[in-house]
Amino acid sequence: MDISKKIAFQPTIFQDIMQKLGIVDTFKGGWNLIETKEKRYLKELRDIATIQSIGSSTRIEGATLTDEEVKKLLKSVEINKLDKREEQEVVGYYEALELILKHYEDIDLSERYLHQLHSVLLKYSSKDQRHKGQYKNLSNQVVANYPDGEQKVIFRTTEPHLTAGEMYDLIVWTNEQLKEKKLHPILITSVFVYEFLSIHPYQDGNGRLSRLLTTFLLLKQKYNFIEYVSFEHVVEIRKDMYYRVLMETQKHRGTDDEILDRWVVFFLDCLIDLTDKLKTKYETYNNLKSSINERQKQVLDYINENKTIQIKNLEENLSDYSRNTLKKDLQYLVQEGFILTTGSGRGVRYHAKE
Repeated sequence: MDISKKIAFQPTIFQDIMQKLGIVDTFKGGWNLIETKEKRYLKELRDIATIQSIGSSTRIEGATLTDEEVKKLLKSVEINKLDKREEQEVVGYYEALELILKHYEDIDLSERYLHQLHSVLLKYSSKDQRHKGQYKNLSNQVVANYPDGEQKVIFRTTEPHLTAGEMYDLIVWTNEQLKEKKLHPILITSVFVYEFLSIHPYQDGNGRLSRLLTTFLLLKQKYNFIEYVSFEHVVEIRKDMYYRVLMETQKHRGTDDEILDRWVVFFLDCLIDLTDKLKTKYETYNNLKSSINERQKQVLDYINENKTIQIKNLEENLSDYSRNTLKKDLQYLVQEGFILTTGSGRGVRYHAKE
């Protein structure tokens, strides 16, 4: 697979790409420091991002469930009651994403793993059981699905009898490039995603799987911020541009004019947008945290250390302050979302946000 010609960018484009890569890498360096000291807050961000990612990635493919409906479904899911296709897709996407987030360090990019991840993705999709976890045996095409039911063919893809060979070459190329480190890892990731979408190796689920693999490859290269804000949500917002860039690049498939500059720039713009969103969220959190006084920080630290407390525990350990003052502090911390509460009256308990 000769990809070198596809990334032989014009000097001005190359300079733009390098500048954008620098922006992402600068953010990565700062974020890795944040990650070591804000574990509780980051877990909350990760939970929000997970719901957004599932909702957005399935909606890009034509599903209609809102993020709130996705959240509700995952809280009360009973596998034998997943009658609707979009519910099946949501739960499959959730399990595939959790597999990546928990085990990406132990997993290699390989055909075996891709088949496994595809099987998890389509685990509950009743109509996909025959072909999950194996390359396609029928021709397929990339189709854009819109909320009004309209479908638009974006481009045609690799024929079934060529799919296994092209995927083998792509996996080998990607692993070699990541090992040699001559190309930037984000550039390698963007090329992999484009080639994967162009081959469209599976009968169904390719779009969703490509976005899961984006998260996987970025995590493998220590771009850990990807799990705290939804890449899929950024793509959903830019859905029209996403399909347009794919279509305009892929129409030159197999010719000397198949240059991936527009796709790489689009991919990087999505990542920069993502880092901007995460930066804003963290700044908002910091501003909120700075709004509490030293006494309230002591209360919060005590709760975080002990996980669950009652007000009498605070009185015993922060005896310099009156019960009434501590009670007001607890109410404020609950109101501002720093802690959780259960029960009422004398049985009320205050909990750290895990």
